[in-house]
Amino acid sequence: MALTREFKETVMELCKDPEYRKALLLEALESYLENDIAVGNALLRDYLNGTQAFSDVAKELEVEESGLRRMVSRNGNATAKKLFRLFKICQKREGFQSADEFLGTV
Repeated sequence: MALTREFKETVMELCKDPEYRKALLLEALESYLENDIAVGNALLRDYLNGTQAFSDVAKELEVEESGLRRMVSRNGNATAKKLFRLFKICQKREGFQSADEFLGTV
């Protein structure tokens, strides 16, 4: 199902808030841990679209942007190594130095 322009604009507006971006990433992580890969991918995709970060993150991940888009597509099947690197990059983009800080356990 294609997203409407209004939905995309809403996500981009919401992503201006650092707490919303963090919540997207945490929810994506939780979805992966609950084996809901499609939802985790959708949330990461929303984060990357909302922050307009696909290009920069792809470069840092050392993959083509199209490969990153496939990785977080509905049927994406990223390796654990790439998925953890992706989370680390997003965590760093948000200014978190450690997983404890990101998860709020410090």
